[in-house]
Amino acid sequence: MGEVRIGVIGGSGLYEMTGLEVREERRVATPFGDPSDAYVIGELEGRTVAFLARHARGHRLLPTELNYRANILGFKQLGVEFLISVSAVGSMKIDYRPGDIVVPDQFFDRTRHRPDTFFGRGLVAHTSFARPVSPRLAGILAAAARAAGARLHEGGTYLCMEGPLFSTRAESEVYRQWGMDVIGMTNLQEAKLAREAEIAYASLAMITDYDCWHEEEEAVSGEGVMEVVQRNAALAQEVVRRAVAALDERVENDCADALKSSLITPAHLVPETTLADLAPLLEKYLDRSGPQLAWKR
Repeated sequence: MGEVRIGVIGGSGLYEMTGLEVREERRVATPFGDPSDAYVIGELEGRTVAFLARHARGHRLLPTELNYRANILGFKQLGVEFLISVSAVGSMKIDYRPGDIVVPDQFFDRTRHRPDTFFGRGLVAHTSFARPVSPRLAGILAAAARAAGARLHEGGTYLCMEGPLFSTRAESEVYRQWGMDVIGMTNLQEAKLAREAEIAYASLAMITDYDCWHEEEEAVSGEGVMEVVQRNAALAQEVVRRAVAALDERVENDCADALKSSLITPAHLVPETTLADLAPLLEKYLDRSGPQLAWKR
């Protein structure tokens, strides 16, 4: 565990924000492989922050190619307690316009090919995910967005699709009927793994397009998304800067005990390799004082 309390995952352009003093780039090894890139660690608003380029610098990794477990465990190994996600999304509602910001409080899973748990390999755990983002961190992000002058939508459901292709129009219309608010390709696995890692997670979802349902707008394209992302980069940086400033030592991690009642398999039956690989998550719960290994309750 390390000294970095705040993490930010998003585009590499976030490193260029005014006031960020980069201290080092750190490669982190995990039992699940390599994270997307080196973590850029610096000082911002008097806080030590670790930034990670989600798709690697140069945007070289597809959403399905991301090593979500390594990315989140890497943040955990650095000591991160609060993780801010910045990502582009499409809008499912007419009044959620390109350029707006959404801080969602729910997710809906439409992915198919992605590992999204640290558990297995001899250890069963079932963690509550009814409220998939940290209310405390989401509130801080929303306040920061308002203070930065953003047009903000607080709450709502983020539908996470597989990609890399965008939706068909039929899919887009069904998602609208389901009541989805925005659509993206990355945040659900991050949120699930952050919860298992007891990291407070919330999303700063930057709307870039109307997906393909809006008959008066052009269907979403990769080039169009990136143009809007670049136009909104300064706003995203300002919101992150304000949120980091608000995350002082008095703000407590409201997800810090997420695993407390989640670990099902008796500790003495869990393979040593699994216990070792997940030590950053499990060590606080291991009771080694008795005749056999047990979980602290």
